[in-house]
Amino acid sequence: MRIVVGTDHGGFPLKAAVIDELIKNGHEVIDIGTDSLESVDFPDYAKKAGEVINGGEADRGVLLCGSGIGVAIAANKVRGLLASVVHDTYSAHQGVEHDGLNVLCLGARIIGEAPAREIVATFAAAEFQPEARYLRRVGKIRALEAEELG
Repeated sequence: MRIVVGTDHGGFPLKAAVIDELIKNGHEVIDIGTDSLESVDFPDYAKKAGEVINGGEADRGVLLCGSGIGVAIAANKVRGLLASVVHDTYSAHQGVEHDGLNVLCLGARIIGEAPAREIVATFAAAEFQPEARYLRRVGKIRALEAEELG
């Protein structure tokens, strides 16, 4: 799977571990930055991740910031992205399997490297379950998106 990874300065300390885990599990990583602790704005990375996913260059994304909340809010404003802060493995797979989650958001100031690695590996390994109820619910989310974003 091709996974785009982006982070602001708050998430930067966890970026290398996330990328390493994804590569270790056989995934191709597209790194969109940032590459330092210099202050940058997380919405820019959410937008870029959306461009990469919506352009077909990546299947999913992982975004990091200090709490995960900022990148999740920004990513959910980008058409086609279904993003959530996830800090446990159950939510990492359930979000993909039932809700169509395609962007995992992590807070580097909230969780450590070991849990982040497990969460990222779980997210990347999960597959959407096309049961009627999940298809219906994701369809309703997409309809909301179309209505709200035009």
